[in-house]
Amino acid sequence: MSTATEPVKPAYARVLVKVSGEALMGGEAFGLHWPTIERIAQDLVEARGTGAEVAVVVGGGNILRGASVAGQGLDRATADHMGMLATVMNALALEKALEQAGSPARTLSAIPMPTICEPYARQTASRHLERGRIVLLAGGTGNPFFTTDTGAVLRAAELECDAVLKATNVDGVYTADPKTDPTARRYERLTHDEALAKDLKVMDAAAFALAREAKLPIVVFSIREPGAIAAAVRGQGRATTVAP
Repeated sequence: MSTATEPVKPAYARVLVKVSGEALMGGEAFGLHWPTIERIAQDLVEARGTGAEVAVVVGGGNILRGASVAGQGLDRATADHMGMLATVMNALALEKALEQAGSPARTLSAIPMPTICEPYARQTASRHLERGRIVLLAGGTGNPFFTTDTGAVLRAAELECDAVLKATNVDGVYTADPKTDPTARRYERLTHDEALAKDLKVMDAAAFALAREAKLPIVVFSIREPGAIAAAVRGQGRATTVAP
């Protein structure tokens, strides 16, 4: 009898990973920290290695957050478009790191810029996923007034993903802020309705409402631990799952 360990199959066949722009800074105060980007890229490659198809939405807060500069001589729509451009820069950096880690990757932008990357189209993104490429979805929704959380859930619904994996700085959803409240308790599982009733800030209201309507599970986990993305894909590791 063989004693070889059977590989753990993914809990989700197709996932969308939401990575904040701040996660790419590492210990820096601004911009990109390349060793951190390489680590995240390696985690994404490992997640793809489970057999799951992997799409990624990355934020732009490490470069510019539209809402934070609106009103400083800029209208909100212009500021948000600037923030969307920041997500394209982050996606291109992550695409390069993924290719250096040995995985084919493609950046698709909701704001067409064909000399830099492919314009986003649902059918194109789906074909890339089916061919084993990690797909980086940049440019938000292509419209102002929407967060990258909302863009992530929208793309996950469009691409018929089985879950949204929300990579954060904490290992799940807590009863209170664990940084300030030592009695805070982490939830293992919640329903969308329970998260709403308890007013838990899983995602912004528009994103969470869309996830609830689409019956999309949201897995909240910490991206700080190497291998955390692959663990979430397998249904392992410390996390909170918000599901119907």
